[in-house]
Amino acid sequence: MMVKKILISFLFVTLVTTSLIAKSDEVGILPFDLVETKHSIRGKNGKLNYIAVAGDTALKDSKGKPKASIFSTAYFRSDVKNTSERPLIFVFNGGPGSSSVWLHLGVFGPKIVQIPSDAQAVPAPPYTLKENALTLLDIADMVFIDPVGTGYSTALGEYEGKDFWGVRQDAEIMSDFVRQFITKYQRWNSPKYLAGESYGTTRAAVMVKELQEGWGSIDLNGVFLISSIVDFQAGDFNTGNDLPFITFLPTYAATAWYHNALPNKENYADLPTFIEEVRTFAMTEYASALILGQNVSKEAFTNVVDRLHEYTGLSKKYLEQTNLRIDEMLFMKELLRDRGLSVGRLDSRYLGVDASNVEARFDTDPSSYAIDGAYTVAMQTYLASDLNILRQQRYNILSGEVFSNWDWLYEGSARSQGYLNTGHFLSRAQRQNPSFRIFVANGYYDLATPFFATEYSFNRSGFDTQRITMKYYESGHMMYIHHPSLKKLADDMRAFLSIYTN
Repeated sequence: MMVKKILISFLFVTLVTTSLIAKSDEVGILPFDLVETKHSIRGKNGKLNYIAVAGDTALKDSKGKPKASIFSTAYFRSDVKNTSERPLIFVFNGGPGSSSVWLHLGVFGPKIVQIPSDAQAVPAPPYTLKENALTLLDIADMVFIDPVGTGYSTALGEYEGKDFWGVRQDAEIMSDFVRQFITKYQRWNSPKYLAGESYGTTRAAVMVKELQEGWGSIDLNGVFLISSIVDFQAGDFNTGNDLPFITFLPTYAATAWYHNALPNKENYADLPTFIEEVRTFAMTEYASALILGQNVSKEAFTNVVDRLHEYTGLSKKYLEQTNLRIDEMLFMKELLRDRGLSVGRLDSRYLGVDASNVEARFDTDPSSYAIDGAYTVAMQTYLASDLNILRQQRYNILSGEVFSNWDWLYEGSARSQGYLNTGHFLSRAQRQNPSFRIFVANGYYDLATPFFATEYSFNRSGFDTQRITMKYYESGHMMYIHHPSLKKLADDMRAFLSIYTN
């Protein structure tokens, strides 16, 4: 009798469990439900009430099988009656392999992590999460998305992470999420924007193509590109590609200016004016010398060396030895070698001390390890304390596995693709969609995605420059960690959105 009861109980539990799994699979909630919490903060225009919805969304393939679980955090203003026409911004970072933590807790979200502003070393915990009075939540709802392999997002069923780690594959699954989200929350008629940082700007361009082109399209109102890279020829230092030597030069100059490494800084009191002079030189005499190669005259070669010394602070002997070609990684170590210091890549305001001062490159990017710990702690704390997301698995801030396995091929072959360039997707979006606008944020001290490389990219491919807003900040890749730049960036993005909020 006891055995019979146990068997009956086991069958009942099995049937209930199977039913729940089937129901869960049917509604697309695997492996966790979404958690909704209510909040309020003091925003730019007074008290701001909002709802946060955090958790996983399961996406299915064409056969109805689960393929990926995407973790996201969405914020909806709760005291607005008509939300269907309220702007909606989908936000993500880059890497590839980065979660959305940086833009989430750095500029867009209702809470941000407090770290030193002027490139000082960031101490160990505790860190402060404070209300973000500059958040755009008062005028737009926002959704922060972690791509597969980052945050808590993962492949499901028979799928593996590598199935989504590529230019095309990543854009497809992220676009699937957007479609499912606007359907679930009835936001098809909302003005819609994508916001990406670094590789996230590359992703945004491909997602624009995925969403806007073809029948059943989702027309977007624009994109926010933070520290943009859409044309990799302008940023990849490869043998035979002279373009990056030109596009990086103004950022080298800004970095030398900031660290008082110029031989005659007293002649350049104003940074923007100085940068404009360097731009002109880079596009004329410098570009000409690089194109001429060994055919450049001795006089022209000497003149370019003198000007490069004037604008970068590097010794004339060193510049001659580089054959006028300054590699970014070598520059970061060489600029302040006489002081025993290296400068950062993500933000060249930051300084590092390496184990050896005779190496060609720095040990690790000082602007990376300076902020990583604070953002990691802040995200884990925020998820648990504010959003009630308590999980044992690791929240992947930045995944090296994703980056090292990334498929960079978008076109049919490496030869047909050449350097990855997604900028033409954005210019085509402008031609096909008269409302499509582009906001671009550039840091003067960003040696990962230099502003002059971005300018080069957007001066090509048939863009409508009247619908491009180009802004500059005296900070680096994450310009929002510099407090004055954070305010300026938030104000600039708010103005960009004002078409829907006036």
